[in-house]
Amino acid sequence: METETLAIAVQRTERKLRRKERGVFEKVPGSGVWWIRYIDARGRFRREKVGTWTNARDLYHKRKTQAFEGKKLPEKLRRATVTFAEIARDALTYAKIHKAATSYRCDAGRMEVLLAWFREYPAESIMAQDIERQFQKQEWAPATPNRYRALLSLTFRLAIRNGKVKENPARLVAHRHEDNARIRFLSAGEEKNLRKAIEERCPQRTPEFDLALNTGVRLSEQYGLLWENVSIPLQTLTIPRSKNGSMRHVPLNQGAIKALETLRKQHPASELVCGGAKEPRRWFEPVLKDAKVLNFSWHCLRHTFASRLVMAGVDIRTVQELLGHKTIGMTVRYSHLAPKHTLAAVERLDAPTETPTDTTTDTRPPMQSVEPVAVLQ
Repeated sequence: METETLAIAVQRTERKLRRKERGVFEKVPGSGVWWIRYIDARGRFRREKVGTWTNARDLYHKRKTQAFEGKKLPEKLRRATVTFAEIARDALTYAKIHKAATSYRCDAGRMEVLLAWFREYPAESIMAQDIERQFQKQEWAPATPNRYRALLSLTFRLAIRNGKVKENPARLVAHRHEDNARIRFLSAGEEKNLRKAIEERCPQRTPEFDLALNTGVRLSEQYGLLWENVSIPLQTLTIPRSKNGSMRHVPLNQGAIKALETLRKQHPASELVCGGAKEPRRWFEPVLKDAKVLNFSWHCLRHTFASRLVMAGVDIRTVQELLGHKTIGMTVRYSHLAPKHTLAAVERLDAPTETPTDTTTDTRPPMQSVEPVAVLQ
């Protein structure tokens, strides 16, 4: 009896010890299968299935010691922990040197969001699922996570090059499908209504509108354009550093030249072509409302420029050059607007088939010669 009582007491003591042992637990109570949970050398939570409580307890203490000693990596590769904040600074430094000012500002804004997610994380501990989990919390259009994914990928690529991390988790994040098939551009009637609304509300803005419509330059390129980069005698303006980081030259038609001459008279003392205005949203959105032009933005003027070129029969390669697209894939979106070109291509199939001449090669196999058969009398 005393022996039984002693055994029960020992079992109770063991159960109490097991409950008090941090990091050791039964996933399914009463199963007898014990697990451990710990934080590894990279700062990430880990779980391992072990078996008996004793083995689990011993392995837990071993893992804690390894994490403390930084033995996650081999001894010769062991290095100080690099936080995401550190590689983020490197990426922004790179963007400031190698990217256009507008692209750098976009990167800086997005990096603030990324830092709010991962600032003090060890850079090597960030996994693809961590990034996906943050994306899923946001109510974003498909294009937005793609831009953050691109910035994260750049950040980790630079860190790999600098020897601070070994892997790029952003490469494993799924790219969202962006529906760029629909291109919004002004119809002749919409342009007429829009011009009327501008003349009634803010007539001094008409040359800004005309310049965008006749050159197809990006908003940031137009409102950052300096007079020193405009040559009316040569009928060209120069974008020193476009979105893709290269210089490009934009030819000027008579509509663009007239707009520039008006802007020169409006802002004679300004170095900036548009007089220092940062963006047209404050006046453009009200005139869109007045003109009843829906689902339209300033960037759609660039689409209008490209669409009208294609519909006028200008080839896609030339349109690519005028828009400053780095790859023709961005420009091909407008190709469906040239129905005459594609119709002419398929109409070639309607041409009458030529009558084969004597020189036509006969590809049939030659007939076997047959010996004459004697006729029996």
